[in-house]
Amino acid sequence: MAITPLAALHRKLFDETDGVRFSTLKDRLIKKFGETDRLAVLDILTAYARDGQLLHWRSSLVNEIVKLMVPQELPAFFNWAVTTPDLAYWGIDGLLKSQGKDAYDTVVALALSSSLRPEVRAKAVKSLAVLSRQPFDAGLSPDPGHWKAESLPLEEVLAWQRAGYPDGGGFAPPATHPSLAKPQSPLDRAAAKLEKKLAFARKQDQDLARPANWLVIAGGADLAAIDERWTLPSQYRDFLERFSPLRVYIESEDYFQGLNLYGAAELLKAQHGYSCNPIDQQAITGWPAHYVVIADAGADPYCLDLSAVTDGDAPIYTAEHGRGAWQFERHADSFVAFLEEIAAA
Repeated sequence: MAITPLAALHRKLFDETDGVRFSTLKDRLIKKFGETDRLAVLDILTAYARDGQLLHWRSSLVNEIVKLMVPQELPAFFNWAVTTPDLAYWGIDGLLKSQGKDAYDTVVALALSSSLRPEVRAKAVKSLAVLSRQPFDAGLSPDPGHWKAESLPLEEVLAWQRAGYPDGGGFAPPATHPSLAKPQSPLDRAAAKLEKKLAFARKQDQDLARPANWLVIAGGADLAAIDERWTLPSQYRDFLERFSPLRVYIESEDYFQGLNLYGAAELLKAQHGYSCNPIDQQAITGWPAHYVVIADAGADPYCLDLSAVTDGDAPIYTAEHGRGAWQFERHADSFVAFLEEIAAA
């Protein structure tokens, strides 16, 4: 009897010992048969997750299984996976997807277990927060692998358990200025273009527990601290007040290392290492005192030149870091022009 293409891929997957080739085979299996023979592919992936010879890939396959399955599938597999240390991280998501709120007791127990790795316990808390819409992850990294053990909100989780696992209200989007929807001035229009770009990025990846890629209304205390430090050009000051970047990171070919555009909450700290020493707050020799760093691309600063303000705006200069003395070059004739460039990148 001839071996079917699916059976041939199955055999190759289990025989392969090279991780790179295994990845190629796995991707081919899912892409070619994930829709037409989904259950058969799930059988292959779960079998490998249980007994495959490449341990690293056994763990990663659990995540692939979670994405391929539909709710209420594979409860026995995921009840087993969360008891297996190397599979528990992604197994938590699968257990919640397969059993929903019925899995809460098990996942809370994982969060409380001091015998598990911190990232697994953090993943349990994060996944519970996402499903229940409770704010256990407020202010924490979207990646629970970066959480510290002492930051785990275990008392809040236990209180939620005692209350009978009520659903929460989730997180409201950050407050934005109405001018983004109805731009009038050149500054408004440039900000609105950037907002459209950021909205696309948010659609791909957004966690409102720690929102990123937003233009938001700045806090009064942040603006007061900025005004105490500098007299900024009115166009940039207005931008910060109404459209302050919140963890804005632009990825494009124009900025091959990515561009961080600073908001009001981080502008003062962003000067550290450029104009001032973060330890003693003393000015760093060689830095032009009239340059304010408003963005960086891989630590290469983009600076507003406060000595050349015209009609409420100022030119942008940039330089490459790590070359000894700074060698600045004019990058844009104004902040609004720089903003338009970023929006089009």
